[in-house]
Amino acid sequence: MLYLYKAINQTGQKTEGSIDAFSMEVAIDSLQKRGLVIITIDPAEKETWLSKLSFADKVKVKDVVILSRQMATLFEAQVSALKIFSLLAAEVENKRLQKILSEVANDLQGGSSISKALNKHPEVFSDFYVNMVKVGEETGKLNETFSYLADYLDRNYEVTSKAKNALIYPAFVITVFLGVMILMFTVIIPKISIILISSGAPIPVYTAIVFAISNFFLNDGWVLAAVVVIAGFVLYKYSKTDEGRTAIARFKLQVPFIGDLYKKLYLSIISDNMNTMILSGVPMVRAIEVTAAVVGNDVYKRILEDCMIAVESGSSFSKALSQYEDIPGILVQMVRVGEETGEVGSILKTMANFYRREVINAVDTLVSLIEPVMIVILGLGVGILLASVLIPIYDIANSAA
Repeated sequence: MLYLYKAINQTGQKTEGSIDAFSMEVAIDSLQKRGLVIITIDPAEKETWLSKLSFADKVKVKDVVILSRQMATLFEAQVSALKIFSLLAAEVENKRLQKILSEVANDLQGGSSISKALNKHPEVFSDFYVNMVKVGEETGKLNETFSYLADYLDRNYEVTSKAKNALIYPAFVITVFLGVMILMFTVIIPKISIILISSGAPIPVYTAIVFAISNFFLNDGWVLAAVVVIAGFVLYKYSKTDEGRTAIARFKLQVPFIGDLYKKLYLSIISDNMNTMILSGVPMVRAIEVTAAVVGNDVYKRILEDCMIAVESGSSFSKALSQYEDIPGILVQMVRVGEETGEVGSILKTMANFYRREVINAVDTLVSLIEPVMIVILGLGVGILLASVLIPIYDIANSAA
């Protein structure tokens, strides 16, 4: 990162310039080694509120995948950790990731371990990621660890993005449909209602209902808007409480069709997390604890936390899982087989692949069903609205003829 400074040199003269360094502390240290007394030093590009809101510098999963693969290659080439993070900080294009890597390099230079340095940036490196790196440090297999992490993040990204993309289409269509309907009720229907009412012709009941809805949007629409905003605010606040998070997590699992997709997605994440950690040598209790922290659903988080307590007390993982109806019997049986054969990691890897395929198949099925259903619903909505307006106009035209 580039820093601009003003300083006094050894002859007492004021001087100013720029210096490229990983962090401000490194820049100050370098300038002091040159015999300069620093007056001021600031980043060349100051962070503004607008830059903080910008999504351009957001660290994406894809960025971390590429970063992990690069680190795996460099560790395999016997490059030192400090040199690796220094090189990558200079090479990455993402400004936020560049800053984070510079801070990690600075921490490593100060004697910190890689896992501790990464743990300072949970917004990019999850608890799962940090624990895997810690295992790699303890076993001396950091190249394999970062390779595992890249593969895991790649798989996880593929599954979660596919599930999210399946829900974007119906959300977009519904939003557009609601926008069009509001436009019809507030702009077009009022003009037509004036013509029909002034004609003195009898208004059918269904047309009168449409006119009443239109009048409500015109005269009292602010009430509906206020109710929606207040309800959204209350729901947001409720979702921040433990009870609210659990209720929303449970609701997501109970929605028809979509709930089944979410269940398979979370089971895929659980299986994949645990198989990656167990095969890397992480103890069972720690693997369950970390998986609970990153699963992304409070229902499964609490199940795993209870299972962790049970395993710590001497129970088997399969027996602990069998107490919950949200855990399918096939997963419990497979884990039991893994425990009996000493191959829990391999079994969970098989289950992770199984649920990943299930998620992809469920998404494909959901997308194929959503399109015709949405077309039918939209067609009925627009058709009923148009019929309620056009039929009275047609009757007036016939009576006039």
